[in-house]
Amino acid sequence: MTETPASGSGRYKPRPEDIASPDAIIAALYTIISGPAGTRNWSRLRSLFLDGARLIATGRRIHREGGFQAMSLDEWIEDVGGFLEENDFYESEIVRHADRFGNMMQAFSTYEARHQSDGPPIARGINAIQLVHADKRWWIAGVMWDNESRDNPIPGEFTPYLW
Repeated sequence: MTETPASGSGRYKPRPEDIASPDAIIAALYTIISGPAGTRNWSRLRSLFLDGARLIATGRRIHREGGFQAMSLDEWIEDVGGFLEENDFYESEIVRHADRFGNMMQAFSTYEARHQSDGPPIARGINAIQLVHADKRWWIAGVMWDNESRDNPIPGEFTPYLW
């Protein structure tokens, strides 16, 4: 048997539409973490990630004090799960810059977070999402993010153009 980067990650069956393209898997990521207060579909989320994927917070956090933290997917779910159960939380992509070479892709996905889907933003930041195409599908290999602050504004090239 030949090992692939995704070997062992098949415990959670993905929705085919979630893994068909980079656009689809990034949209699924935002869809899964967003919604009214309550438990998220963690099995669906797990189906998007490679085994061993890392989620890395690099700065100010929305749901609690703290800065840099590197986590496994299960550690991230434990870290944020209680907040999402008690709070409406919606995160949406507003701009994406992506580079692809062969089976790998790096996307800088600028986001806005809200307490209501149509409410004012409570935070903005950038998710650096690493994707890999293996086993005839797309996988998330890692997500690293930082929230915007007065000392850390999002550069113009990562914000929507206002015409």
